[in-house]
Amino acid sequence: MSDITATPQEKRMIHVHVNGVPHTAEIETRWLLCDFLRHKLHLTGTHVGCEHGVCGACTIIFNGAPIRSCLMLAVQADGGEILTVEGLANPDGTLHPLQQAFHDSHALQCGFCTPGFLMAIYAILQDNPHSNLSDEAIREAISGNLCRCTGYQGIVLAVRHILTQSGTTTDSNKTTRTP
Repeated sequence: MSDITATPQEKRMIHVHVNGVPHTAEIETRWLLCDFLRHKLHLTGTHVGCEHGVCGACTIIFNGAPIRSCLMLAVQADGGEILTVEGLANPDGTLHPLQQAFHDSHALQCGFCTPGFLMAIYAILQDNPHSNLSDEAIREAISGNLCRCTGYQGIVLAVRHILTQSGTTTDSNKTTRTP
């Protein structure tokens, strides 16, 4: 009988800021960013659906842009700024206005896709917070995320609610009044 031993995996040290908190960790170079977030940092709001970047459940904000964390190696995030769904809520635990709009508009059912939608929509609102955004444009903007339960109408309503709030925009985890 021969001895079969597993080859040790290469590891690297990475430094990232996640939801404003600095983290340093030694990880195997083969780890995906979603696995690092879920298994090393225990931020389980980032869901893993398809592992091919198709469903959008693993969407996070990396250096200001929405990305699929199942398509990026954790070592590639070294030195980066990451925002996950856990970072949307205020420090006192109150929901971000977008999270509250999802709740109020019944924009979720099973909830598996919700974190990915929240992060994708958060990014959209940072880029285009105009209340004149059409429902068609909202649907186009969320077309990279899949939901098998809601039929998307509640999600569109939640985005519409955020966009039409009188004199408010979402920015940096807070609701700020515009003059």
